[in-house]
Amino acid sequence: MKNLILIGMPACGKSTVGVVLAKTMGMKFLDTDLLIQEREGALLQDLINQKGNDYFKKVEEYVLRSLATENTVISTGGSAVYYKEAMKHFKKNGLIVYIKVSFESIEKRLDNITTRGITMAPGQTLRDLYDNRIPLYEGNADIIVDTEGLTVEQTIEKIMKLVEHH
Repeated sequence: MKNLILIGMPACGKSTVGVVLAKTMGMKFLDTDLLIQEREGALLQDLINQKGNDYFKKVEEYVLRSLATENTVISTGGSAVYYKEAMKHFKKNGLIVYIKVSFESIEKRLDNITTRGITMAPGQTLRDLYDNRIPLYEGNADIIVDTEGLTVEQTIEKIMKLVEHH
């Protein structure tokens, strides 16, 4: 089977849903944030704090573009959609699934925004980030899954149905 690449805002549930989705569908699971941490030997936030957003983005794009796997659920960082070549690479090898969640839900879930490893421009608010990224998520997605108010299990059922019909 092709890969399923999960995109969406930080705290939308990509990693949580991804692990259970992979188990349910008999697929492998990869979290690109963990791959970056492993490669760099540092937490995402430490990497951003110590080497800056530009360095982080170069590393993230490299990791995304170098993935060569199949039959894998891939949970990407929220900023993955900034890299056109990485998105093209993913489209060749799988279906891109946008995990859609309202701004209000993201805001509630992200109580650790300063330690989470989210790449933001100086002065940029979470709302700015959300508004900036939504068109990118929607534009890159093969499948959009609105998960507002759904449990992990309900979200997985919905993804599986949409993938089956795609």
